[in-house]
Amino acid sequence: MNSLFSFARLGALLIKEFIQMRRDRITFAMMLGVPLMQLVLFGYAINNDPKSLPAALVATSSDPYTRAMVSGLQTTGYYRFDYVAQSAEEAEFLMSRGDVAFVVTIPADFARRVERGDNPQILIEADATDPAVASGAISTLGTVANQALLRARGMQEAAAESAKGQLEVVVHRRYNPEGISQYNIVPGLLGVILQMTMVMMTSIALTRETERGTMENLLAMPSSPLEIMMGKVLPYLVVGAVQVVVVLAAAKLLFAIPFTGSMSLLLTAVLIFVLALVLLGYTISTIARTQMQALQLTFFFFLPSIMLSGFMFPYRGMPDWAQLFGEILPLTHFLRIIRAVMLKGAELPAVATEIGWLVVFVALFAGVALVRFRRTLD
Repeated sequence: MNSLFSFARLGALLIKEFIQMRRDRITFAMMLGVPLMQLVLFGYAINNDPKSLPAALVATSSDPYTRAMVSGLQTTGYYRFDYVAQSAEEAEFLMSRGDVAFVVTIPADFARRVERGDNPQILIEADATDPAVASGAISTLGTVANQALLRARGMQEAAAESAKGQLEVVVHRRYNPEGISQYNIVPGLLGVILQMTMVMMTSIALTRETERGTMENLLAMPSSPLEIMMGKVLPYLVVGAVQVVVVLAAAKLLFAIPFTGSMSLLLTAVLIFVLALVLLGYTISTIARTQMQALQLTFFFFLPSIMLSGFMFPYRGMPDWAQLFGEILPLTHFLRIIRAVMLKGAELPAVATEIGWLVVFVALFAGVALVRFRRTLD
């Protein structure tokens, strides 16, 4: 009669489980890779107080006071003047594209008004679609600008206090003047929801056929890999369309999110984005052998996408290597499109580059999926 408990039997079972764990490489990678990914992303990539934000300068003069203003703003660490716009229209286009976070306008009579003590003004327009990005830079404006002007005029410390307030800094928070966080989060949720559902649902498309034993019937059909792929992914476009309607309706009715752009442009971008997602999910299904492996692979994709795309944390607050990694994620480009179209009223020229990247993702994922498609069960 066997005993109720045996260390020998337990040891054999443990050895068997460790061998099976070693053979399941995806699960083993999850156990090691996910904690390391979280440590790196939270420890190095996440920063809620972004610095060195791109800015555009609109100034028709290059007098010492103008140069002092620019230098003073740069020394704060928040502003990086990458562009010198020739007109307000050019600066507006740069902001609508998301190339700059600030537009600093210094009027032509700035130097003359400084010399006369005639309350000179400068205008700083901030892209406030993400209130967290602009808040830190705006909070330092008044003090820094006045100090820079005082240094340019050669005033001593004793005279600084009496001259305080001589410069008026006019701040316009564009697109979201009240700083409502929902304006930034809710449009982004459309991309996150679509990504979670589309990739997850299509990633188990082929693996489900294998586990149910119906893959042989699918392979026996006189269908090409392209036809099988289209048959698998096209139904999920309909599901994505329903989700888009629900999220956009909720954004308008529940959160009163403004919509100032073109609906047709937004829907076109959504269609391309959803197509890229379902093709990515299909690609994952050609790599994974079980539904559990497919879900595990999608998690590897979800985690960096949510953290590095600019949805949860300011994109410009991340180091260069993290921003470079974020550029290869479809969600990053879609978030720029939907926020630009909904909140800024951006037209096609302003988002054409981001739409182009989504098209590249569609072609890339479709090509990889067709190459990876297995015509046999081996």
